[in-house]
Amino acid sequence: MTRITLALMWLLHWLPMPALAACGRLFGRLFYLLGRPRRHITLTNLGLCFPQLTAAEKSALARRHFEYFGRSFVDRGLLWWASAARIARVARIEGGEHLTALKGQPVILLAPHFVGIEMAWARMCMDHDMSGMYAQQKNPLFNKMLYEGRARFGKPLMLSRQESIRKPIKAMKAGIPFFYQPDLDYGRHDAIFVPFFAVPAATVTGLARLARMTGAAVVPLISRMTDTGYVVEIGAPWQDYPGESIEVDTLRMNAFIEQEILKIPEQYYWLHRRFKTRPPGEKRPY
Repeated sequence: MTRITLALMWLLHWLPMPALAACGRLFGRLFYLLGRPRRHITLTNLGLCFPQLTAAEKSALARRHFEYFGRSFVDRGLLWWASAARIARVARIEGGEHLTALKGQPVILLAPHFVGIEMAWARMCMDHDMSGMYAQQKNPLFNKMLYEGRARFGKPLMLSRQESIRKPIKAMKAGIPFFYQPDLDYGRHDAIFVPFFAVPAATVTGLARLARMTGAAVVPLISRMTDTGYVVEIGAPWQDYPGESIEVDTLRMNAFIEQEILKIPEQYYWLHRRFKTRPPGEKRPY
């Protein structure tokens, strides 16, 4: 089945963007109808984060999210097989001057999990030396495609989450930006409970700790999908960070991510069980 899926993705990647986007939206709609476990997770997350939504509003937002996720999944064919020139046309970078001004200095690119994050990584690797981490996938063939796709452009330093953080730290100190995605639930290890849309969420403290260890500037990077492609938005480096404590810094990170989600709520990665790790005595919501 995996090989059939990959063959179909290879065929689809030749389509012009409007047609490819339509195929992605169709896939997302089918996934919403057939993917009951992920639909349940998404609706649960939306209910926790946006309790003011009616059932109909929550369902409509979930459906839009699945359409955007479907587009991002189908668009991986571009990342794996399209030319660099085409990807540069599809994904444009805004705010690149913020990163250029920090050239040679330690930088952490804070990249929350919006659906366009894979495209953002590829586009950044075309213009910059990059380092980042990845999660191993259960399917070995799909894992191979993801890894090779992420390594297509430039000479990125990629490490699995099971490896030591020493290499990214060394790379940061050498002026190679670290593409960091700390907004998923990775369990209790190196995590504290801080609010995420007013719900206690196990949140890794890596951003604050790395900034302290390396003196790195924290530069936000938001991947946004448009009707015709993607925009990679690089913001100004955070001021007064790190602050007075790990807890305050981690809360600031979550608050920032919340603000960005509210701009494009349908594009955040709601399919993940963000609240699976709970404080002692509290039941999991899924």
